Amino acid sequence: MLWLISLLAGVTSIALAVYLFLHVGRQESGSEKMQEISAAIREGAMAFLKREYYTLSAFVAVMGLFLAVFLNHSMALAYVFGSTCSALAGLLGMDVALKANVKTANAARKSLVDAFLTAFYGGAVMGLSVIGLALTGISILYYIYGDPNVILGFSLGASSLALFAKAGGGIYTKTADIGADLVGKVEFGVPEDDPRNPAVVADNVGDNVGDVAGTGADLFDSYVASIISAMILGSSLYRATAQWEVYTVLPILLAAAGIFASLAGTLFVRVKEGGDPGAALNRGTFLTCLLFVFFSFLLIRFLDVDLGVFYATTAGLAVGVFIGITTDYFTSINRGPVKKTAEAAKMGAALNILSGFSYGVISITPTVIGISVATLTAWYFAGLYGISMAAVGMLSITGMVVSTDAYGPIVDNAKGIAEQSSLEPHVIKIGDKLDAAGNTAKAISKGFAIGAAALTVLALFASYSEIAEVEMVGLSLMRPDVMVGVFIGAAMPPLLSALLILSVGRNAYRIVDEVRRQFREIPGLLQGRSKPDYTQCVDIATKGALKELSLPSALSVMVPLAVGFLLGKHALGGFLAGSIVTGMIFAVFMANSGGEWDNAKKYIEDGAIGGKGSDVHKATVIGDTVGDSFKDTAGPSLNTLICVMSLTASVFAPLILEYSLLK
Repeated sequence: MLWLISLLAGVTSIALAVYLFLHVGRQESGSEKMQEISAAIREGAMAFLKREYYTLSAFVAVMGLFLAVFLNHSMALAYVFGSTCSALAGLLGMDVALKANVKTANAARKSLVDAFLTAFYGGAVMGLSVIGLALTGISILYYIYGDPNVILGFSLGASSLALFAKAGGGIYTKTADIGADLVGKVEFGVPEDDPRNPAVVADNVGDNVGDVAGTGADLFDSYVASIISAMILGSSLYRATAQWEVYTVLPILLAAAGIFASLAGTLFVRVKEGGDPGAALNRGTFLTCLLFVFFSFLLIRFLDVDLGVFYATTAGLAVGVFIGITTDYFTSINRGPVKKTAEAAKMGAALNILSGFSYGVISITPTVIGISVATLTAWYFAGLYGISMAAVGMLSITGMVVSTDAYGPIVDNAKGIAEQSSLEPHVIKIGDKLDAAGNTAKAISKGFAIGAAALTVLALFASYSEIAEVEMVGLSLMRPDVMVGVFIGAAMPPLLSALLILSVGRNAYRIVDEVRRQFREIPGLLQGRSKPDYTQCVDIATKGALKELSLPSALSVMVPLAVGFLLGKHALGGFLAGSIVTGMIFAVFMANSGGEWDNAKKYIEDGAIGGKGSDVHKATVIGDTVGDSFKDTAGPSLNTLICVMSLTASVFAPLILEYSLLK
């Protein structure tokens, strides 16, 4: 009956999310102009989400039918349930973020404290919804079926939606952002959130569909996958011991401990008037980490579990914090890499891009070292089970991480609404201060998500080896089928990245063309005497994003199945290994390079090296345009890609064992 603890934790998290949802909704929305702009952003975001979920529902129905026919009805139901829970978390978080942006802007007219709390509580709805719905769903399915292998379907459903949300949202947001920057900023000298820019509303919509719904779905996916892979390994590796059931449910109990730690951490996030919002967010994160370590130690001692599991879990959490800190170093506006990347723009866009590219490559090293240390430490103390528990440990603070990440686009939109509504200078100054903390929070959460995905897929890889009955000696690189699998798997992350970036380019071209047309054909638009047609840009971005994500999504499922059925289980194991390595490397490189280019531009816009409108500024805008596709589309999508491929391999392993051409 220990599973009841996890169910209680999940329900409590959902209840607090609903309370904060209602609390944010009761705040004032400001002037009619502010509400008009917010309504336009809301309309565009919900239109995109509606179309995305409509497309996804067809995919889920087909996939669910396929699972029911070729595997079993339980797996199919778990798959549909996982998709539904992930969609619900995204919808709830998106809805409150779209309300919180204008309410944060209005609260900034009163004080920094009011604005900060409104934005953070709005983000916390997303964070608490993600962990609450995930753990509640897993607990219910475990109670019904008692078999973690069946719950793999729940994880596959969450991953399917995450790939749609992250890739589709990423294409959308960068399509609009590039159109707004290249034409508005570079060609016509219009500020970023100026209401004259026809793409400005689409850009604000993109912040929500990419950073709120997308990142929430991404971490929902990793969170669920880490828990279920650990449950599978606990069930199989300890089956012969008297405590095998304890080791099976321990992952959801530790996840429950993480929820209680996140709830406490959320309540202690506070900022004083004139204080630093970023420091307040960091305090909440560190407090959550400390509380989780304390709760997990008590739990493991109470259950009389080997303390090696505690050390493995703590190692995962520690590396998650380490990756967040190193990500902050390489992407923060106050650090050397960003300032040097901005300095390089004195010689033009080419050197700005080369500098950001190089620092992005360098940033791979500390992340790889961190993941390696966590893996070896976990293996030393608790073997394969320890590696899976390290992933659970890292993702234990997902509630706080998603809360601070969703805070980012809320304050970004709030600042935009303040500028478009011509609010007082002190309000915009507060918006800038909140936004600066949000940019750092988003960068850290991206690094955290990448590290979490890396440890999670290592755990999924171990789960696949158990389900497919693949001994590690069978994955020798001396076997040609394994080597071929490694090569094919290693090629997948670069291929998906290229497809997504090309998708952004094609869709951005349509936006650029439309923005130029409006500036050219609408009389008085540039002078502010006429209004642009925002809906046209929103519509172009929406249709293009959903059209472009179909091929990458299909490849993530079809390629691992093709490798498994044509080349066998050992080749598929090699395929997963290859995809993990290049997936992590490409994700870290693109996320950090993109963050450097973005903040190098912001560093110039703050008045350094010539400030806005200078040639140096224009060079950094071009660098940021490259970085947008890296950090917000291709890089984060790789987290989900490698999870989807690993889960597909595990779910269909029984069929591959029976029907593969090569045994």
